[in-house]
Amino acid sequence: MRSKAAIISSLLCAAVVSLQADSNVYLLEVPDYSWYAGCFGTATGNLMGYWDRHGMADFYTGPTAGGVAPLDNWGANVGIRSLWASKAGFDGRPSNQPGHIDDYWVFYNNESSYSYQSTLPDPYVTAGRAEHAPDCIGDFIGLSQRKWTNMNGECDGNIDAFSFVYWDTNGNRRVNYAATTPSGGPAPDIQSGLREWTRFKGFDADVFTQLADFNPRTPAGRGFTFEDVKREIDAGYPLLVFLQDYNEFYRSFTNMPPRETDMPRGNPEIHGMLVYGYEEFPEFGINYLWSRTSWASGERYYAWLAAPWEVGLSVRGVIGYRPKPKVMRIQRDGAQITISWQGPTSQVRDAIAQTTTPVHRYVVEKASALTGASWTTVGDITTDLTSTFAAGAEGAAFYRVKLLGANE
Repeated sequence: MRSKAAIISSLLCAAVVSLQADSNVYLLEVPDYSWYAGCFGTATGNLMGYWDRHGMADFYTGPTAGGVAPLDNWGANVGIRSLWASKAGFDGRPSNQPGHIDDYWVFYNNESSYSYQSTLPDPYVTAGRAEHAPDCIGDFIGLSQRKWTNMNGECDGNIDAFSFVYWDTNGNRRVNYAATTPSGGPAPDIQSGLREWTRFKGFDADVFTQLADFNPRTPAGRGFTFEDVKREIDAGYPLLVFLQDYNEFYRSFTNMPPRETDMPRGNPEIHGMLVYGYEEFPEFGINYLWSRTSWASGERYYAWLAAPWEVGLSVRGVIGYRPKPKVMRIQRDGAQITISWQGPTSQVRDAIAQTTTPVHRYVVEKASALTGASWTTVGDITTDLTSTFAAGAEGAAFYRVKLLGANE
């Protein structure tokens, strides 16, 4: 049964979207994958599939769709799921090489038969074998890995299909944060895992988390605001949103069926989604976000307020992700040098102005030494991922690619 707040939100949506918005801005070519191996597995798959299509071509290098992340995971595109949940014999993986599904899901027979929310120990433990080396997004974010306790003082985890975020409960933004266990070891969560997965792929990124400003548990005057959402989208960066009941931080899995294990403080109910656009209706004081539900639902709109979005859950906070450019090739041909790189190449669509803008701009800089020398610009500012310019007459030189800010 839908809650009263959800019904009110739907009525507001029906009343408002028929009117002209003051702004309607969104990112183009955002994947819309159906649920597989966890909502945040799917949501992060949408995120990294987006970046694979927009400048970070080595994020997905498997055989599906010629190595370019497709916009859906139906039919011949189903192999893209290995991006966030690898499996023996799936998407080019050898059949004798266990992956994420094999090591962390008690069973995953097909689309309608899997061990959702199982509290049992992970299969690699019961089989007495070593874990596979992390190689997909789910491995790095701790997804479905039943080995973490006392996470941020909230719950133990992670049961099958679930993951966690170590929030700053004071409402401050955490940038590139990595939690540790009481013994000092790493405690992977979605934020730290996304960054480590990016490094595993040979790149780097800045990742942040922050509670939503309308979260009733966020101190007044703090938290991630709608203006912050706009800044990320305008700059070409989609966001993950973390849905959770504001009053539930764990669930008691007790008196379990004979094949399960009691877990007094297991993961609470959560859901993960991707935000890739916004609409403003200042006359009504309501703003909406374009979202992917992690269920291949197409375009969905949700009000930026403390009302349920999906499965009766509201937004607790956001997870921001900004990949960094990396030089891939430097080639000299006579008097010219060509530098190529991978980096963000988002296209932002303004539906009211009917314009599409490439928002990531780059410039190549040169210096005579890596330290102690000043960097000077060579070549032109470009939205491409390559630049050709005249080689200088001096001897050795060092080059770097700089992603320009909005005011540069």
